[in-house]
Amino acid sequence: MRSAGWLLGATLLLGGCGKNSSATAASADAAPITYTYQIANVFPHDRGAFTEGLEFRQGVLFESTGLNGQSDLRKVDLSSGRVLQQAKLSGQYFGEGMTVLGGKIFQLTWKNEKGFVYGLDSFALEREFAYTGEGWGLTNDGHSLIMSDGSDEIRFLDPATFKVTRSIHVMRDGQPLTQLNELEWVKGELYANIWQTPFVARIDPANGRLLGLIDFSGLLTPDDFRGGRVDVLNGIAYDAASDRLFVTGKNWPKLFEVRVRPK
Repeated sequence: MRSAGWLLGATLLLGGCGKNSSATAASADAAPITYTYQIANVFPHDRGAFTEGLEFRQGVLFESTGLNGQSDLRKVDLSSGRVLQQAKLSGQYFGEGMTVLGGKIFQLTWKNEKGFVYGLDSFALEREFAYTGEGWGLTNDGHSLIMSDGSDEIRFLDPATFKVTRSIHVMRDGQPLTQLNELEWVKGELYANIWQTPFVARIDPANGRLLGLIDFSGLLTPDDFRGGRVDVLNGIAYDAASDRLFVTGKNWPKLFEVRVRPK
């Protein structure tokens, strides 16, 4: 979502959204574990890509990018960062999260309350779907689409009807954890970028309990900020076949394969 400065304040991790719901809400029984990382590999990333969604399938990356007039869906070669296939969005759409499920690619838009479904191989637009509110992050658990909207709420959608089947609310210290953005399903957990921070939340998809926070501070070097604009961390992809985790950011020149470990 949206362009912004790099804010590290703890208030963003504790801010409320003022939203009432009868959906499941869960508060962590204990303080979440804080994790750090080790860089395993570094790959090139298109500095012009305002990354909103990222997923690894069939040995390649699928990426959704944002900004009106610049949004697209793309298939990317991991090793070179080269764009192998691309579908551009009309200028009125700000592309957001995306995921691959059942041989289809699903992509959200920010404020249009509209999503798109593409053929996995053809990248041809096959249908559109509607949802309520903003679209931010999107992933799946093999059965349901899982969607964030910038609040503490995460919705599970039927991929055929796009109806909400259930939702969870993510809490930290009894307060809603908002600004949940790009999502990824990783070994039975939900990983979520927390917008404007270097943190990725690890979330229990059953009840919204915050399991941990991964601190990705310091991934980029001072040289990475030269030669073009660099925005916030956003983009998580998991290679289930090889147990590899990738992260990048909006307009970042690099994509990182990382190993997560307790701090």
